[in-house]
Amino acid sequence: QVQLVESGGGLVQPGGSLRLSCAASGRIFSISVMDWYRQAPGKQRELVATITSGGSTNTADSVKGRFTISRDNAKNTVYLQMNSLKPEDTAIYYCHVVGRSSVTGAFNAWGQGTLVTVSS
Repeated sequence: QVQLVESGGGLVQPGGSLRLSCAASGRIFSISVMDWYRQAPGKQRELVATITSGGSTNTADSVKGRFTISRDNAKNTVYLQMNSLKPEDTAIYYCHVVGRSSVTGAFNAWGQGTLVTVSS
């Protein structure tokens, strides 16, 4: 079974920065896509950023130029660097990983979520 462990959330003032991490562990054969989603109170979960195994990235218009997604394939870890944070970035952030397990085949795993609060 593949597990995802997130870290890095917390309280930050507007204009500040945070870096989220998400490490995948288990019988992982390969990882293709790694994503970050977020869900604000009363809103639907939305895709924030995506990175492929080849390093191609895509970010939502609402965070473009402020958030950067990256990954360390050797560590099966994905990061989200968040700069110039705004109160509207307040949400629970979830990582999502798609890949293949050496035991169970294809997997589609979600992290437990980490809370980011942007407030003065």
